[in-house]
Amino acid sequence: MIRLATVIDTFEADFLAQYRNRLTSDHHRALAAMKQCRTQASPMMQVRCTGCDHQKMVPHSCGHRHCPHCQHHESQQWLERQLKKQVPAEYFLLTFTLPAEFRGLAWAHQSAVYGLLMRCCWETVRIFSQNDKQLQGTPGAIAVLHTHTRRLEYHPHVHLVMPAAAVDGERRQWRTKRRQAKGGYLFNHKALAKVFRGKMLAGIEAAGLALPRRHPEKWVVDCKSVGSGEPALVYLGRYLYRGVIAEKDIVACDNAQVSFRYRNARTGRMERRTVSGAHFLWLVLQHVLPKGFRRARNFGFLHPNCKRLIALLHLLLRFAPNPVLAWVKERAPILCACCGAVMVIVKTRIRTLFAGPAPALLAAGGTL
Repeated sequence: MIRLATVIDTFEADFLAQYRNRLTSDHHRALAAMKQCRTQASPMMQVRCTGCDHQKMVPHSCGHRHCPHCQHHESQQWLERQLKKQVPAEYFLLTFTLPAEFRGLAWAHQSAVYGLLMRCCWETVRIFSQNDKQLQGTPGAIAVLHTHTRRLEYHPHVHLVMPAAAVDGERRQWRTKRRQAKGGYLFNHKALAKVFRGKMLAGIEAAGLALPRRHPEKWVVDCKSVGSGEPALVYLGRYLYRGVIAEKDIVACDNAQVSFRYRNARTGRMERRTVSGAHFLWLVLQHVLPKGFRRARNFGFLHPNCKRLIALLHLLLRFAPNPVLAWVKERAPILCACCGAVMVIVKTRIRTLFAGPAPALLAAGGTL
């Protein structure tokens, strides 16, 4: 496995020389944080063995939400919270894609366009749910913004994991769509795309942004059944707090180039892409979100403010969500090199004086 911190340390100068004019303060903060992640330049923590009292210093992770080496525990916590909100209904994964002609606008006004994209997705499915003969109520949805393809190209789109169910607040009724023998059906994807397009165009104009000179009449919305929803949530949680690429997929870093692997969505096969080191860093950093922007949001009866409603539904419907242990993993402990016992943290955020020319990676057991 090749650390992203190693790639940054190797190609940072070339990257800044080529892409400095395209970087924002958010990019610079992410670059600096990920470069120091678990190196001599990062703060240290003191750990002590529970078996033999052996002590050592372990470098902190940077904690940046786009760092592939960090935030695993946070991703697991998010997944656990979502799985506890499961309801007895068939789940669907809806993907709302922003056309290529709007990518320049999205890049120039990220907070505005990304926020509008997520809001329009929710408003679209809420209208369809209220007008649906079997639902006639407010649905619930978990929305996650992705800005990348598997090849790491810029491609803003939103995934919605949504149960085919709704709550009628006035009549206090819970309704679900009937399962069909030929496979699940939620809404017509072409009709979804038309309403989504209209809302996005109106929202962009209302925000005072200029529409592209040319943009397609037909937009793309995909809607497919995902059963209980668990695999879809695991997929979304994978990139929620840990950047756009796993370090295990960085397979080579030599000859001024970086190679990484990805799964081709059409063939299902693993493929390799090789680019210059500077361009690889740009492929990763271009997906850094503006500070304070929330990539994942819950809507409708799955909103965090609806915990009592979810608990009431579980009670009235006699439904217990599946145990989350199959998907959620415990944080790996730090083991003692002397006796193998678990080590506990006794002090954190210990500042060190580092004056070396480049951060050298430290070996440490466990995942922080």
